[in-house]
Amino acid sequence: MNYFAAPVRDIRFVLEELLAFGSLSLPGFEEASPDLVEAVLEEAARLAGEVWAPLNASGDRQGCTRRDDGSVTLPDGFIQAYQAYAEGGWNGIGVAEALGGQGLPEVVASAVQEMLHGANMALGLCPMLTAGAIEALAHHGSEEQKATYLPKLVEGIWTGTMNLTEPQAGSDLSKVRTRAVPQGDGSYRLFGQKIYITWGEHDAAENIIHLVLARKPDAPEGNKGISLFLVPKFLVGSDGSLGERNDVVCASIEHKLGIHGSPTCTLSFGEGEGAIGYLVGEEGRGLNHMFTMMNEARHKVGIQGIGVAERACQHAFAYALDRTQGRSPRSGRSDCTISDHLDVRRMLLSMRARTDALRALALYCAAQLDLARHAADETERAAAQARVDVLIPVVKSFSTDQAVEIASLGIQVHGGMGFIEETGAAQLLRDARIAPIYEGTNGIQALDLAGRKLQRDGGAALASLIDDVEATAAALGDNAELAVLGESLAGGAADLRAAMAAVLAAGADPESGADAVQAFATPFLNLAGHVLCAWQMGQAALKASAAIANGRDEPGRPDPFYRAKQQSADYAIRQWLPVGRAQRAVIEAGMTSLAAFDAAAH
Repeated sequence: MNYFAAPVRDIRFVLEELLAFGSLSLPGFEEASPDLVEAVLEEAARLAGEVWAPLNASGDRQGCTRRDDGSVTLPDGFIQAYQAYAEGGWNGIGVAEALGGQGLPEVVASAVQEMLHGANMALGLCPMLTAGAIEALAHHGSEEQKATYLPKLVEGIWTGTMNLTEPQAGSDLSKVRTRAVPQGDGSYRLFGQKIYITWGEHDAAENIIHLVLARKPDAPEGNKGISLFLVPKFLVGSDGSLGERNDVVCASIEHKLGIHGSPTCTLSFGEGEGAIGYLVGEEGRGLNHMFTMMNEARHKVGIQGIGVAERACQHAFAYALDRTQGRSPRSGRSDCTISDHLDVRRMLLSMRARTDALRALALYCAAQLDLARHAADETERAAAQARVDVLIPVVKSFSTDQAVEIASLGIQVHGGMGFIEETGAAQLLRDARIAPIYEGTNGIQALDLAGRKLQRDGGAALASLIDDVEATAAALGDNAELAVLGESLAGGAADLRAAMAAVLAAGADPESGADAVQAFATPFLNLAGHVLCAWQMGQAALKASAAIANGRDEPGRPDPFYRAKQQSADYAIRQWLPVGRAQRAVIEAGMTSLAAFDAAAH
């Protein structure tokens, strides 16, 4: 089963009912309307379902091929599918009109991204990296660089990449060795090798714009010596025309567990006279500038995980409703489908509830990004940005970890057939498994949350979010039918607040604080993810209950959509949240026995 239908109504539920189209009321979005957003979602769903999704399995089987000259051939149909995306203007959907984009809110662009990644994650990686390159250049590029490169990147005629790590560096970017030698005309010649470059070489676009971390020969060691450079695959003339091929070549493509349709390259810069590049932003602030791109990418990796989780849900539901096996525990019939078996139903509900919750939190984060960029009030912008800073590591890490579990459950629903590649369930697990690793491993995201974001403001931004969780718990408590959900959610909020206090206290300890925060950053992020997702599902329960009470259904027959939302919320808060709440005990007990970590190393 390789059919995929973009979850338009589920996305609209988040945008229209949970978020109340809040982004559309911000300055700069006056031309956007609910009707326009609905039309955008419907058309994106068509592109995802009819053009991209059918290539997911074939792209996985065929993979990419590197030729002797270093060029890379994509799977059949990928070029045409990417061009349909670019020609439809999708690459600029969330880019400001001043830069040539459509200027729609980030929350709408994120929703479209989810559809595309659900349809074809390997293909979706190409525009995801381009979006990051656009963001980095828009913030840090010179006026000349913006004029030369942004229009083609926004149109999707050119694509972008992010060149960070090297064989000896891994996640420690302070150890990058790629050299950038100054030239008399203000350009640089780059020499070095970069690994794991997503869509680093391909034949779907006219040009590829590489953003590369490198250091000048006289630069100091460590992070302060790193600068950011723009290195085009083909040099660009003053009139925007393409010139000769630059001295950057794909030395190899990786043979990966999944995302076979995405060319992951080792790029060699300067095998000849050096790859011509141009400094972006300030010298020595390359990591700072690159984080503009990485934060964009980290949020989208979380969205990517949700897209794959959605497809895994659809796979599993379709199989469970079709596969006949066993005797029904309810009717006693021997010709029931496996969807009648309660353990299978438990797995399906777990997959659906978690996917719904992850989507709601990721789109809430996107809406906060809109506020941080466009709110008229400076105080409101700052508060939203503080929330974004806390939420992005949670969205990236928690969503991708959960996506792996959801895809694995999808295989379990299929039983033995799930372990067979032909059903397509295995591909989703293989594809999803990279997401907790790239754009900063999930352990790094946890350290960012507990060791940087939390310590930086004393937990103020997260405390504000917990206040909102408690307000939702109180609202649930005021509804007799939902009061039990409110009680559970309030308990989760209390656990997160207590764990935050423990992490902050540990961080303030000059002797063991750093070790304690590092050792329990991941359990802390896990707890935060569960509580914040449960918060969103509490909101969903309130909206669904109100919709049913207001008669959005047939008399005596609640709308199955809202009934499903109620069931998802009940599962998420009463059965899934307790798993996360257990992390408080892990954190509090573990911080008193750090010596166990020393023993584990021997």
